[in-house]
Amino acid sequence: MNTIKYPKQEDWSELLKRPTRTFKDIETTVDDIFKNIQQSGDDAVLRYTSMFDGVDLKNLVVRPQEIESAKGLVSEELKSAIQLAKANIQKFHEAQQTEPVKVETQPGVTCWQAKKPIQKVGLYIPGGTAPLFSSILMLAVPAKIAGCSEIVLCTPPDKEGNLNPVTLYTAQLCGIDKIIKAGGIQAIGAMTFGTASVPKVYKIFGPGNQYVTVAKQVATTFDVAIDMPAGPSELLVVADESSNPEFVASDLLSQAEHGFDSQVVLVSTDEATIDKVKQAIQRQLGDLPRKAMASQAIDNSKFVLVKDQASALELIDFYGPEHFIISTTNDDYFVKNINNAGSVFIGKYTPESAGDYASGTNHTLPTNGYAKQYSGVNLDSFNKAITYQKITEEGIQHIGEAVELMAEAEGLQAHKYAMTLRRNEVDKNK
Repeated sequence: MNTIKYPKQEDWSELLKRPTRTFKDIETTVDDIFKNIQQSGDDAVLRYTSMFDGVDLKNLVVRPQEIESAKGLVSEELKSAIQLAKANIQKFHEAQQTEPVKVETQPGVTCWQAKKPIQKVGLYIPGGTAPLFSSILMLAVPAKIAGCSEIVLCTPPDKEGNLNPVTLYTAQLCGIDKIIKAGGIQAIGAMTFGTASVPKVYKIFGPGNQYVTVAKQVATTFDVAIDMPAGPSELLVVADESSNPEFVASDLLSQAEHGFDSQVVLVSTDEATIDKVKQAIQRQLGDLPRKAMASQAIDNSKFVLVKDQASALELIDFYGPEHFIISTTNDDYFVKNINNAGSVFIGKYTPESAGDYASGTNHTLPTNGYAKQYSGVNLDSFNKAITYQKITEEGIQHIGEAVELMAEAEGLQAHKYAMTLRRNEVDKNK
């Protein structure tokens, strides 16, 4: 855990490089699996599930009895926690609903925009080293609020061919009844092309490892939209002498335990704070059940000492973190001036884990620097906006000539003629 002191801007790209493989490293594998799923459907998905997840399934679809049985395997305390989180997530996303926008741009020319749900969506829920049932809440709740008519959930099974009971409980709580036992590239492929068991969807949502991330990007070449290129999790904390080193260490470790390819970064104007956080990490690391995983991710961590807040902000904006925690004497400076971050956590009493579970914001966020171009998942992610216009005879008189002149200037005579016919009709009716 070395501290990088006052790095030069020309070194930032190498310094802040994510520990991920490139698209090209994985693309060939994805292409082969996609091709087989196109040709063989369920058989290919079952074959890859056996190969990658180590379980031979007879059927990909979760049976109603499995969902019903799962309810009795989840403690009442955990059910209450999930219900509280769901209520907060629902409240925050319902507040994002907007009314149609309607305006008369000229007398007799009315334009409006209305949002419509994406009818068929696929939700990918990681399993692997941890069953991330919280992601179901983050994706299914806004999908239901938006009014998506078909929602398919894919998540990998365990070695016995079962899904985690909490995953099944959360899915049924959110009203999801089409649950598929498939993970990784094969799940994305199944939702991309459709199989006998898995419906083809219009848009795929959900985080995942590097293979899932590349598979989602390849899916876009087959007329399927995705939420964003969301890969391995990452966190950047900016902290100074006013922060609590134990809190900061716990936040860094909470991301490090996600996986070996997670990345955590601490940026500070105070070297003593960095040293205290490092010591706290070593103390806390020993108590973690996922110590080996977190330790490997901590090896990819960066501890960066900068001269002042302005230097810190510039470096953070360059990095574009998925999660950004602010714990300084002047939090407002970063809150007001940050441009590139997936989700921001302000003050020492706001751990990133609150956003992961129960505060109400969405935890499906852009990683790998994509916070510079993408928003995290929100209600609009499940909608598309359709524009409408209606023109009366009065409207034709106001914009008709302008349309003709512009069409002619572009050399599009049929465009002009479509308006000329209407202008002539209006002139006859005067």
